Amino acid sequence: MSASVFIDGDQGTTGLKILERLSGRQDIKLITLPEALRKNAAARAVAINDCDVAVLCLPDDAARQAVASIRNPRVRVIDASSAHRTDADWVYGFPEMSPQQSGRIAQARRVSNPGCYPTGAIALLRPLVEAGCLRADAPLSIHAVSGYSGRGREGIEAHEGPGVATALSFQTYGLGLQHKHVPEIRLHSGLQGRPLFVPSYGSFRQGIALTIPLHASMLRRPMTAQVLRDLLAQRYRDHGHVQVLDAAQTHAMTRLDPQALNGSNDLQLAVFGNDTHGQFLLSAVFDNLGKGASGAAVQTWR
Repeated sequence: MSASVFIDGDQGTTGLKILERLSGRQDIKLITLPEALRKNAAARAVAINDCDVAVLCLPDDAARQAVASIRNPRVRVIDASSAHRTDADWVYGFPEMSPQQSGRIAQARRVSNPGCYPTGAIALLRPLVEAGCLRADAPLSIHAVSGYSGRGREGIEAHEGPGVATALSFQTYGLGLQHKHVPEIRLHSGLQGRPLFVPSYGSFRQGIALTIPLHASMLRRPMTAQVLRDLLAQRYRDHGHVQVLDAAQTHAMTRLDPQALNGSNDLQLAVFGNDTHGQFLLSAVFDNLGKGASGAAVQTWR
């Protein structure tokens, strides 16, 4: 018997990509609402209670309201918003995060999809913290550049609509240092301190390049770039969607291309370093609409 899937918010950036990925599959039945009923609370409540899996592609408050409307205990929810990412009653939908996470996700009725930037940051930091290499209280800074689709419909219209001539080619934002992804990164990376997060948008549609600089003083013991690289490679060796570049691949790279993995659900990690100076650079490249959003949601529920 095919499972029924209701995508609430299927006309948004993430919702459209999930719909695209699921369309044509024979093992599921997609439930969609006609345009006139997409904002009708009663119609949405009926749809969400009649499905097997509800995927929420909504603003945070709307996602909370949608969950509150569920009366059917059999409904499984995958929430792509940030409303429940630090909620202890929800399972974090990043299967590569720990050896047990995939099993926890498979059994969960409430799954919170990871944010795009946190996906890269957590993938790099959590293994180092858990291995006792990186100080959990280290004063970390995280820098990331995303395609303008990360702003949702507003970003796409700004760069592809009538006002494209006035669109900024690059912009750094979150200057109040209160970005909503920071608590998520801190919790799921196992950090004690609050990392300084500096996000930016570039004038390309999708893709992310995220970097985290490390100094030797942030590590618990003397390390080399190769030791850090080997640790990440060992951690993700059984995960097909995560690739850790080896020494030859890393040394051959002269730049990071945020669009390199667009259209995929893959995550590429690398460690650059100068052992003499005790300086290292962790990097993650992935598609903000793939592994950073819709791809992750579909991976969470196959």
